[in-house]
Parts: sequence; C-alpha cells; structure tokens
Amino acid sequence: MQKLVITAALVGAEVTKADTPHLPVTPEEIVAAAVEAHEAGASIIHLHVRDAEGKPTQDKAVYRKVMEEIERQTDAIIQVSTGGAVGMSPEERMQPLSLRPEMATLTTGTVNFGDGVFMNTPEQLLLFAEEFERYGVRPEFEVFDVGMVANAMRLVERGFFTGHLHFDFVMGVPGAIPATAENLLHLIRQLPEGATWSVAGVGRAQLPMATLGILLGGHVRVGLEDNIYYRKGELATNTQLVQRVVRLAEELGRKIASPQEARQMLHLTRSKFY
Repeated sequence: MQKLVITAALVGAEVTKADTPHLPVTPEEIVAAAVEAHEAGASIIHLHVRDAEGKPTQDKAVYRKVMEEIERQTDAIIQVSTGGAVGMSPEERMQPLSLRPEMATLTTGTVNFGDGVFMNTPEQLLLFAEEFERYGVRPEFEVFDVGMVANAMRLVERGFFTGHLHFDFVMGVPGAIPATAENLLHLIRQLPEGATWSVAGVGRAQLPMATLGILLGGHVRVGLEDNIYYRKGELATNTQLVQRVVRLAEELGRKIASPQEARQMLHLTRSKFY
C-alpha cells in the first residue's frame, strides 16, 4: 500500500469553544494547532478560520495571516475550505482561492446538513470550477453522498481538473451518507481508475472510519472539525486525534507519508501559495 496521508481538520465551522475549550479559533491558536498536528504526523492541514468573535469567516486577510505562518513553520500542504459555513454565498466561500493555496476542498452537490442545507447547485459548481482553474488550485472533491462523485466527474468531462483526482468521503453527517463499512466500499467503487481517496468520519464514526481507511488503502482525515471526543465523555485535542491514527497505522503496517511524499502521491506541483 501507499504510505498513509493524514489530514488534520482543525477548526471547521460548526464547533465552538462552548463545545470544547481545545478548539483553536484565533489565528495564533490555529497556527499552533497546525504546527502540532504536522509534528504529530499530519501532511495536510485542512483550514477553516474564524473572525475576532470566533465565528466562521472566509475573509481572505485572515486566511493569509494563518497560511503565511503555517508555511513559515512547517512544510505541510495547506488545503483551504471553500465550504465555509452553511448559508454563505459562493462568492464569500471562494475568497481564499485567490491566495492560490496548493489545494482546496470542493463539495460537488447539495446536501442536508443537520438542520440546514449546504447548497451547491450545478450552476454554482461551474462557478467554483472556473475559480479553481483561474487560480491553479487543485481540488479535493468533498463527497457527502454517492451522487457527488458523479457530479465531480461531470466537471472533469467538461474539461475541468485534468490530471490526478483526489476525493474525500465525509461520512456520518446528519442528512448525508451514514458512516458504515458497506457505504464506504460503495463510494470507493464509484471512483475513476487512478484516483486517490480519504475518509472523514463524523462524531463517533471517526475512529472506525479511520481504521477502515488505513486497512483499505485510502487516506484519513481527523480533527475537531469532525469529532471533539477521544472516547465517550473525554474531549480530545487535534494532536491526540492525529497521534492515534499514527499509532493505528503503525500497528496495521502502514507507514506515514511526509508532506513531500503526499505531494508526490497527489501530484501537486508546488509547495507555496502566493
């Protein structure tokens, strides 16, 4: 098997300090969490940021501040979110693309998301694809349900995103695909030949999905964006969640990829935003 690429999803848009005091929200806290996660074994930092009140924001200036410091202190792949938060406009969500990060997430469909609806219409997907291409950003297709794989491939068929394709299966969001082994296998079977994939289990599904990702030859995303507990009743830190995956992978015979090895696997061609 390939070496294991670990993505650390540090912040997200839904979790608050009231949920867990370990959530990084200021630029300084997010940078510190990214550095620790990288040192623990994460090759990719999946990045959301917050405003001065701790609320989700896609403000390019805040992203720039955080990205510059992460890049200065690590060689991790910075992967910004274009999901933002439920209710944000496409224009708001796309702001960090103009910073030309190595990667960004692209959710390829509309999905019920808890009590809200995460809107990604066909028209909006074309708008996102054009902006990704404009700034030379490689997508990680964020898949919350099976049809989103087909939606991603329709963009590819229209001429977007030539070259290597990478998918992330986000499983267990209320309203989206449940986090089961059967569903993960079904998602994997939808992928085009040569594509790579990772899996992110939400809540209590994080550990079993991470284990399956290791065993099945995929890659793994963990972090407080998706799950705030280490075990029932015990709050986790981002670093602890990364460290657990490293230990599991070592026991199961998968070596951990460095950021540069991850770049080679994902066919990324540069390491700095500008």
